[in-house]
Amino acid sequence: MSHIRTQTQRQTPQTSWFFQLVRLEQNSKQDGATPALPTAYLLHSAPRKYKDREDMLRLEHSCLFFRSWLALTVSVLLDLKPSACRSLSGSRPNILLLMADDLGIGDVGCYGNDTIRTPNVDRLAADGVMLTQHIAAASVCTPSRAAFLTGRYPLRSGMVSSNGYRVLQWTGVSGGLPPNETTFAKILKDKGYATGLIGKWHLGLNCESSDDYCHHPLSHGFDHFYGMPFSMMGDCEPGEVSEKRAGLEHKLNVCSHVMALAAFTLTAGKLTRLVAGSWTLVICSAIVALLCLTTSYFMGALIVHADCFLMRNHAITEQPMSLQRTTALMLKEVSSFVKRNKQGPFLLFVSFLHVHTPLITTENFRGRSPHGLYGDNTEEMDWMVGKILDTLDTEGLTNSTLVYFTSDHGGSLEAQFGNNQYGGWNGIYKGGKGMGGWEGGIRVPGILRWPGMLPAGRLIHEPTSLMDVFPTVVQLGGGQVPHDRVIDGRDLLPLLLGTAQHSEHEFLMHYCESFLHAARWHQRNRGAVWKVHYVTPVFHPDGAGACYGRGVCPCSGDKVAHHDPPLLFDLSRDPSEAHALTPDTESSFHQVMERITKAVEDHRRTLSPVPLQLDMPDNLWKPWLQPCCGRFPLCWCDREADPQEPTAREN
Repeated sequence: MSHIRTQTQRQTPQTSWFFQLVRLEQNSKQDGATPALPTAYLLHSAPRKYKDREDMLRLEHSCLFFRSWLALTVSVLLDLKPSACRSLSGSRPNILLLMADDLGIGDVGCYGNDTIRTPNVDRLAADGVMLTQHIAAASVCTPSRAAFLTGRYPLRSGMVSSNGYRVLQWTGVSGGLPPNETTFAKILKDKGYATGLIGKWHLGLNCESSDDYCHHPLSHGFDHFYGMPFSMMGDCEPGEVSEKRAGLEHKLNVCSHVMALAAFTLTAGKLTRLVAGSWTLVICSAIVALLCLTTSYFMGALIVHADCFLMRNHAITEQPMSLQRTTALMLKEVSSFVKRNKQGPFLLFVSFLHVHTPLITTENFRGRSPHGLYGDNTEEMDWMVGKILDTLDTEGLTNSTLVYFTSDHGGSLEAQFGNNQYGGWNGIYKGGKGMGGWEGGIRVPGILRWPGMLPAGRLIHEPTSLMDVFPTVVQLGGGQVPHDRVIDGRDLLPLLLGTAQHSEHEFLMHYCESFLHAARWHQRNRGAVWKVHYVTPVFHPDGAGACYGRGVCPCSGDKVAHHDPPLLFDLSRDPSEAHALTPDTESSFHQVMERITKAVEDHRRTLSPVPLQLDMPDNLWKPWLQPCCGRFPLCWCDREADPQEPTAREN
């Protein structure tokens, strides 16, 4: 029952103004009203509780004339013709991409949370454009990040699995983002940008040796890398939360018991002369039992040294990491990169280790949030955003920098231990991390700020994708989107500037591993967003909203449900996916199904077979691929000087 109590405690933000606005948008479409984009006035001054729906509608429609006048004025002043995106691309801004890890859309103030303080992310939203239907290409990190960097569904690059290994499992594996994939960093580097990645990578490192770096960020277009080649995870700090240590220890303990029993049985058989042959098998069984037991005992330390370390470019600087100083190191590195490259242009991807378990939080932020350690960690992440924005201000780069903020996927509902919730909250949206189709696992924050270029306070309700960042930044940087492969992302600039009313995405596919779980159709002439689910996870226990006790929901097997006919929802009226439609309740049921079925068939014809990087054996730990700053297996070093830790500001 702990998950029920935890979720109940976090329901307050559901009544916040953002989620009322989302529901209002759906209701206005249903009633035939013209959907209106809220202005900066609404974003800055909207109350937490509206009196009633009619008051809100009057407020919306009173802004229609002002919005139309403002759009016309901006178009005249900026000479925004259909080629506006191309004229802006000549501006070649600095590009700062901020990505949180496992952050739920309902954990951010500007997206409806009024109990976790995120003033700096909220400031970005107030000064820029908010995307309310921003969709990740996958509900777990490795495939989502691959899609973000390449603008392609992860299935196209092989950054998925078919056997349950949802992400890269170790640093020392041969799987990773293939060298023939083109990232936006690679294109912008060729166009003269200084390119940097600070933080989490989790897209592979080596192919055949511990220093070939075939999957390394520097092999994918980044000039500079500082951070974790793997990922922050619960096992990086001994404690309650474990993502792989507990499972491995259990398997090793079973192994030791089985082999010890075998050795004992064979010994008894030899002594009673019931078993013939040499003692070799007995000795081997005993040795294997001892090895399994010893490995199980040291498994926690082995994982920490194998995966929880920092690199600067190709050199390991800290193995294992000193977790309490990592935040200060990251901020110091961001500041250094910006100052070195302030003459520009630069592309900097800051991939936060927050808010993934084990929720490493400095003392300045512990105990500040009513939502426990997760809330503390979220508030510290927001403070880091503020420090980075302050660096831009100090260096005079604010007006020449496009800033983008997002999360790689939804919050993890299953990340809990006892009464403690270690994962995020996804607002009114069903499901969470690891659920391939449900909205809570893939709908994420999307905020873009570029003072003087993007209108402040605009809200866009059109379907957009993390994959859209690829063509957007490539064209802004003066590059060309590749024509030798399928690019699934679409340029966001026409939508952001108001020169296009609708997103270019008519259809979006939602995969779980290599399996298509759901698809959405944006029926523009009706203002509807239809979504069909072919496969959904079976929640555990019955009636729960997640797969509690299983770590993450599966994509296939007997723990998923196949739907024939598929489940159909109208997200424009039912964003929470609470009421599946039927032919009896929706007159266009069959027409919608036929249209989406045709789109799925067309999409599948664009796919080409590629090796799956997350399948075995590419996702199996290989000792010869393990990065080590000492003589393997004695991997230990500390080449980091203690940074001066920034002082937390009062918010």
